[in-house]
Amino acid sequence: MRYVRLGEMPQKHHVQFRQPDGALYKEEVFGTRGFSGRSSTLYHIRMPTQVAGFERLEDRRPQLVQDEALQHRHLKTHNLPQKGNVVSGRVPMMFNNDVMLAYAHTAEPMPYFFKNADGDEALYIHRGSGKLESVFGTIPYGPGDYLVIPRGTIYRLAEDESGTRIFVIESASPIEVPKRYRNEYGQLLEHAPYRERDIRVPGTLETNQESGHHEVRILARGIMNAYHYGFHPFDLIGWDGYVYPFAFNVNDFQPITGQVHLPPPIHQTFEARNFVICSFVPRMLDYHPEAVPVPYNHSNIDSDEVLFYANDKFASRRGIEEGSITLHPSGIPHGPQPGAAEASLGKTETKELAVMVDTFYPLHITQQALAMEDPEYPFSWQE
Repeated sequence: MRYVRLGEMPQKHHVQFRQPDGALYKEEVFGTRGFSGRSSTLYHIRMPTQVAGFERLEDRRPQLVQDEALQHRHLKTHNLPQKGNVVSGRVPMMFNNDVMLAYAHTAEPMPYFFKNADGDEALYIHRGSGKLESVFGTIPYGPGDYLVIPRGTIYRLAEDESGTRIFVIESASPIEVPKRYRNEYGQLLEHAPYRERDIRVPGTLETNQESGHHEVRILARGIMNAYHYGFHPFDLIGWDGYVYPFAFNVNDFQPITGQVHLPPPIHQTFEARNFVICSFVPRMLDYHPEAVPVPYNHSNIDSDEVLFYANDKFASRRGIEEGSITLHPSGIPHGPQPGAAEASLGKTETKELAVMVDTFYPLHITQQALAMEDPEYPFSWQE
C-alpha cells in the first residue's frame, strides 16, 4: 500500500501538536504486527481511551455442522430475507481458522459504529450504494466494489437505501495486494492486473467534535461487545501512514487471457494467510483454434474453492443464479457440468462476474447455510 496523508498534523511525529485552545491533540499509533508492520499515526481531539461504559452483548462465533458429509454444495442467497444491518444481519455460511464467509441483505441502517478486532474485512458490494464512513474518512461505494477494512478500524456503512447485498469475507490476517504484483518498494508492477490509481482511499476527513452518547460495537474473540463513549469516534484532525480502508471496483480488474485456458491464479486480486481472493470478470476467451474455453476438470487436492456468482452468466455451471454460492471441497474433483464444454466451443468472450475464495485448509459449513442449500447440486453432473 502507498503512503496517504489527510488533514492536519505536525511536521514531526511524536512532538507537541496543539489545539486552538492550547490543549494537546491526542496522538495514536495504529499499527500491525507490534511495531514491525504497517502503521498509521492518528491525531484525535479527545482521548481514544476515554470510555464511559461497556458490556458484553452476544457470542458471534459461527456454529458448525457436526460430521458433515464431503460433498459439493450450492447455497442460494437470492431469497435470503432482509435482516438487520451489515453487521447484525450477517449470515455466516462457512469458516475455518483463517477466514469466515458470510452474506448480508440489509433491512435497516447502522445505528452504531463497528470495529472488528478479530480481523480484516473485505466487503464485496453485490447490490447497493452509499458511503463507507470511518475514522480515516469517507469513501463512496457502489455495486462491484470491494471495501477492504483493516482490523481495528471504527466504521459505519451509510447506505443510500436499505436492501444492500454484501458478500462478506472476514480474515484473521491482513488482506493485502499479492506480493507477486509488487516490487521491493511496494509499487505495483507493469504486469499487475490493476494499478494504484484504481485503488480509492478516503478522500474527505470530517472532524466531528460532537459530544453526547455514541456506541461502538467491537467484535473480539468471537464476542460482540458494546463500548459507550461521550463523544463522536470520528474526531481526527489528521492522519498519515500505510494502514487505512480502501475501495477497489471489480470492473477495474484487467483480466489476463491466453491461447488456452489459464488457471485461476491469473484472477487473483488479494491475498491473506492461507487463502486468496480472485475476481472472474467479463473478458475475451482463449484464442487457440482448438481451445476449449471452459475450465477443465480439477481435483483441488490442497484447497477448498468457494465461488460467489454476482451474475448468472457462468458458462461452466448450470442451475446457478445471481447470488449463488458454491463450495467445491478438497478431496473430490469438480469441473464443468455436462454439455458446458461443447457449448463453449467457438465462443470468443464471457460476461461472467464472480468472486472466488480459495482456502488452503478445509472449510466448515454452518447451520445457517443448510437453510439455503440446494440438495440436488451434488448430482448436477449426471448426464
